[in-house]
Amino acid sequence: MKELRTYLQEEIGLSQGEVERLSSKLIRKEFEARTEIVRSGTIARGIYFIENGLLRTYHLMDGKEITTYFACDHQFISTYASFIDQSPSFETLEAIENSTVYELSYNTLKELYDESSNFERLGRVLAERNYLCILDRTLTMQTKTAKQKYLDFMETYDKKIVQRVPQHQIASFLGMTPESLSRIRKQLVTS
Repeated sequence: MKELRTYLQEEIGLSQGEVERLSSKLIRKEFEARTEIVRSGTIARGIYFIENGLLRTYHLMDGKEITTYFACDHQFISTYASFIDQSPSFETLEAIENSTVYELSYNTLKELYDESSNFERLGRVLAERNYLCILDRTLTMQTKTAKQKYLDFMETYDKKIVQRVPQHQIASFLGMTPESLSRIRKQLVTS
């Protein structure tokens, strides 16, 4: 919780009182590995700040899991489209490993927006960062080779994600087969 409080004060500019108000609304939850926090077809009722752990979002295409996002310690995650418009999610949010999170519900966030423009700033900052992440991912997928995608992933993603996410999930995130990722990794080791 200390990391979240620091983030809210330093990055968002919430006052001590606003941090306390928000903190009182958070629900601490623990999820075991492979728990589906939000299932495809259900509505995402919360956004999650990860105290510790590793989560991902994915959807199914022709029976295959396509990973769309990873998050770990001190990051936010949700199935954002569902959370924003409160419609059924096309993605599943899953704990990759045992994780502890703080949940902020959609209804509570809306109430906080009405209380202070600083809470609206929190929503705006999260939306802006999510947009930039999606834009970067789209450009990466459209403009880089498989090897460049993997090198970019290794360089820009948190070391916990790079080291602990199963390789088949990384491969699906990068838009390649596990075999292609294996070849790339082998080339990098031998060069």
